[in-house]
Amino acid sequence: MAENLIIGIPNKGRLQKDTEEIFLNSGLKIQRGNGEREYTGKMVGIQNIDIIFLSPKEISYELQKGSIDLGITGLDLIEEYIYEPKDCIFNLMELGFGYADVVVAVPSSWIDVKSITDLEDVIYDFRIKNKKRLRIATKYPNISRNFFEALGYSDYLLVDSHGATEGAPAYGSSEIIIDITSTGSTLKANQLKRIDSGTLLRSQACLFGALNTTWNGEKLSLLENLLIKLKCSEKDIQKFKIILSK
Repeated sequence: MAENLIIGIPNKGRLQKDTEEIFLNSGLKIQRGNGEREYTGKMVGIQNIDIIFLSPKEISYELQKGSIDLGITGLDLIEEYIYEPKDCIFNLMELGFGYADVVVAVPSSWIDVKSITDLEDVIYDFRIKNKKRLRIATKYPNISRNFFEALGYSDYLLVDSHGATEGAPAYGSSEIIIDITSTGSTLKANQLKRIDSGTLLRSQACLFGALNTTWNGEKLSLLENLLIKLKCSEKDIQKFKIILSK
């Protein structure tokens, strides 16, 4: 019996709609089970492909475990939630939707802070003046920590954000934020601004392959057929095969 290829697909929202559209444009259709509450489905256009509907965050974890073969989710979630992603996940192709940047944003009233270098001075001065570290609210502590570590900054305090991160400075739980933004309109509405060289990650939806799953000849054949339909480059297809063969 052929072993099916399992793909994790976003279970709702704009990411789900854009994912379905990119498959439709390739002559494929994601067919959900019985109703919107069904969390499994099939791929119409290629046999032996199973669909599982998961949250984008869950897709990251399931890829890491190898319980799904492929998954569509944001690069930001892979980088935030997966330790050393290159050891267990391969980015097969960028899909051209779900664009967003993870950025540092400071109060618009900080007119002298225009770049990440200016922020270094503020962090130092804040500690001297207030006898405590400058607080940064974020849902991306790992990406944030790696970013500042690369810059050599350490005199700050990351504050976990469980709600609307952009509101944190206004209600006094942080001085600045690190958050994801597409247009910048939400930042502007909350009297925040981006700064030069303050982009931590440029994210978009990608098709990822799991390295911790079992790849046999049948599944690799299904994968190659799917990637050809999605117009993945032959170079990336072969690169993935080489990694799997090691």
